[in-house]
Amino acid sequence: MEPDLFTAAAEDRQEKDPAGSPLAVRMRPRTLDEVAGQQHLLKPGSPLRRLVGEGAKGPAGPSSVILWGPPGTGKTTLAYVVSKATNKRFVELSAITAGVKEVRAVIDGARRATGGYGKETVLFLDEIHRFSKAQQDSLLPAVENRWVTLIAATTENPYFSVISPLLSRSLLLTLEPLTDDDLRGLLHRALTDDRGLKGSVTLPEDTEAHLLRISGGDARRALTALEAAAGAALDQEEGEISLQTLEQTVDRAAVKYDRDGDQHYDVASALIKSIRGSDVDAALHYLARMIEAGEDPRFIARRLMISASEDIGLADPHALPTAVAAAQAVAMIGFPEAALTLSHVTIALALAPKSNAATTAIGAALDDVRKGLAGPVPPHLRDGHYKGAAKLGHAQGYTYPHDLPEGIAEQQYAPDAIKDREYYTPTRHGAEARYADAVEWTRKHLGRKRS
Repeated sequence: MEPDLFTAAAEDRQEKDPAGSPLAVRMRPRTLDEVAGQQHLLKPGSPLRRLVGEGAKGPAGPSSVILWGPPGTGKTTLAYVVSKATNKRFVELSAITAGVKEVRAVIDGARRATGGYGKETVLFLDEIHRFSKAQQDSLLPAVENRWVTLIAATTENPYFSVISPLLSRSLLLTLEPLTDDDLRGLLHRALTDDRGLKGSVTLPEDTEAHLLRISGGDARRALTALEAAAGAALDQEEGEISLQTLEQTVDRAAVKYDRDGDQHYDVASALIKSIRGSDVDAALHYLARMIEAGEDPRFIARRLMISASEDIGLADPHALPTAVAAAQAVAMIGFPEAALTLSHVTIALALAPKSNAATTAIGAALDDVRKGLAGPVPPHLRDGHYKGAAKLGHAQGYTYPHDLPEGIAEQQYAPDAIKDREYYTPTRHGAEARYADAVEWTRKHLGRKRS
């Protein structure tokens, strides 16, 4: 018997005893119009609508697709909707348990179904990133010849985890984390719908806000927590889910943190100031508060990149590349794993030697420019590549530093108005001591007067 995404037996059992299925299963959308979020993928004529038969007529059939997104954003839900709405034969495989043998069995069955009674096959392959290159190769003939229409789901970057030939034969659809509004609508429907909690409990505003925070954009997590908290409330014969009941159920305290209010900025400020003060433990505390409150990891990563230049600078030239690499990693992996990356960079920045010399240098230079201290570029530094430049005296008398033994030419570079200004005052902290020596040496050989 071929693997089936949602077998008839399971569906019959769910219809006869819906309460026996998890709330997240009961509240699965039955049509694409019920799907929470991902509206950028559900427009008329989109690949997913063509898969369910909307506008999929004519010689241009629906394309195979790869669904890429974090957990709980609706990859399996979309496959379920396709399985319910399509008149095609629908088969599921999981890369966790299936291998080449199972793939070939599905492909052989698809070819028989197409040749025997003209029935097209849609293959849903979950966790495709767990397939090896050889296993993914086994899908190529079926996808290329359209023996099956593939819906593959992955939480990993497909450019790293899916072979290029398969990517080129499929459309890559990126699912975004669900917004608070998306989740809020889903929770409200689950509270009142006959498939859900049927109005048996209510969800106060403070409890809802905490539930949204701990869900982290994951619909499955939100519905699982709601069901557990609702069960606890009903056991206590309470008509509403209190914040205390939710906290006890999910074992996570509500963090006093408003992502749109003062707490958002206060905690972010405390994180940066703790890093600046080299208190690694305090920095990790504030980082944990931001993570637990559901702060956008990209916001945290941006603040850390700024800190690397503002408070560390050249005292540790590796600080900024580390922060940038962390920001890239966070954007790729998301929570919960992004917490490890953010911890990594927070510790590195907190323990790095500190210097704000780069910050004060550009601040002083900007201040002079805003005061009007600019002036014309010295003639010997002006562009001399165009015809007539020499007649204007442009680029005349310029000394090419590479022609000199020490690689530095004693000539004026700054405009007259600021020719003796010194904006950069390096510290002797960490690696910046080397830059301090370099600045002293170069200024001396440039013939600069001390200001």
